[in-house]
Amino acid sequence: MKTLIKNPWIVTMNENYDIIRNGYVYVEDAEIKEVGKDDVRAAQLEMVVDEVVEAGNMILMPGIVNSHTHMFQTFIRGLADDKHLFPWLSEEVWPFSALMTEDDIYYAALIGSLENLKTGATGCLDQDYVNTSLGNGDKVFKAMMDSGIRGNLCRTFGNYETYFENLRENDERILEDIKRLHSEWNGKADGRLSLSAGAINSWAVTPDLFRKSKQLTKDLGLKFQVHTSEDEDVVTKTAAMFDGLRNVELFDKFGILDEDTSLAHAIWLDDNELDILERTGAQVVHCPVANCYLADGIARIPEMRKRGIPVALGTDGPGSNNSQEMLGTLKFTACLHKVNTMDSQVFSNREILEMATHGGAKAIGMEDSLGVIAPGYKADMILVDYKKPHISPVHKADSALVYNANGGDVDTVFVNGEIVVRGGKSTKIDEAALYEECQQRIEFIKSRM
Repeated sequence: MKTLIKNPWIVTMNENYDIIRNGYVYVEDAEIKEVGKDDVRAAQLEMVVDEVVEAGNMILMPGIVNSHTHMFQTFIRGLADDKHLFPWLSEEVWPFSALMTEDDIYYAALIGSLENLKTGATGCLDQDYVNTSLGNGDKVFKAMMDSGIRGNLCRTFGNYETYFENLRENDERILEDIKRLHSEWNGKADGRLSLSAGAINSWAVTPDLFRKSKQLTKDLGLKFQVHTSEDEDVVTKTAAMFDGLRNVELFDKFGILDEDTSLAHAIWLDDNELDILERTGAQVVHCPVANCYLADGIARIPEMRKRGIPVALGTDGPGSNNSQEMLGTLKFTACLHKVNTMDSQVFSNREILEMATHGGAKAIGMEDSLGVIAPGYKADMILVDYKKPHISPVHKADSALVYNANGGDVDTVFVNGEIVVRGGKSTKIDEAALYEECQQRIEFIKSRM
């Protein structure tokens, strides 16, 4: 399949941060082949391609990767507003999720994948810790496959006696399931699907399983992700269990920190913990909307960036956001840190977009093939319609993306070169039927609580 995207305003996110007005992008199958501004060459390509996408009113950018979410929580959004982290989990999220069937997991992941695609994310890392059935991971992968998203399932687990009993698993079950999912799903759907693994948090996984699971991900070449210092109670609880160690200190002792490990949230870190992250190369996934929703705190992202600690962006689960809108997360990230530091120049547009694109690509292990619109990169891109009253007129395309656009402005989405959203509608899913199915399912689950 040969596709020409004609006349977009291109935010390439390449090394030079080139922004091209009225350019073109030529795609063959899953790969970007040409990017430029040459009317003669564009006219030549127009004669030989299978499809021309006219994008004169659009900004084209690399697809965002939602680097930390829990898509089963699409079924929980709005269920438990105005609670702190642990009551929110123990009173609502854990009991509800324990009642979800394999088919519930599928539909929750399907609507979650659709939401990501329609609001700016061409890829996501779904940290799925609801493994009441060993078929749940397969259902998430199937939903990702059916939706067209580039999906990374982070097979997540807890085994310690402190963890919610209905979600607790034993070591053998966990490790064997990671191996099975890797064998059956990793690299499927033309490379769109991938597996990672991760501990649910610092206090619900035994030291031995931390070490064994991390070693398994190394053996299989997978990424590893863990919730880290999400609120002050997590820090206090961990220190009480592990001789006063803070979260990152504990993970360093276990030997799980390296360039293939990402830490979701990482809010309550002290200077020594930042030193450890800088030394080990571990990545942080910043989820600013969810952190504000649960009143968790504000992560030290500007300091991390100055130290060279890699940072990606995520929404966290829709139960604590209550959406997965990544385009809106850009503005929220910028404004949160401006007011927190009282520095209006704390982040440039480029830095915000780098966390969303380059950082996201790294979080799923694809930093060499995603996050840039350039020849040789995968054709994961979004077209954002800027002919809207809240965006137009536009002085700078990157500013419009960070501070004006929202998920409703996403017009066209390419994943692996395939158009999976066109005119704001999925090309893969009967959306109306999906919404009705999901509504019926959440009402039935709620009636059983």
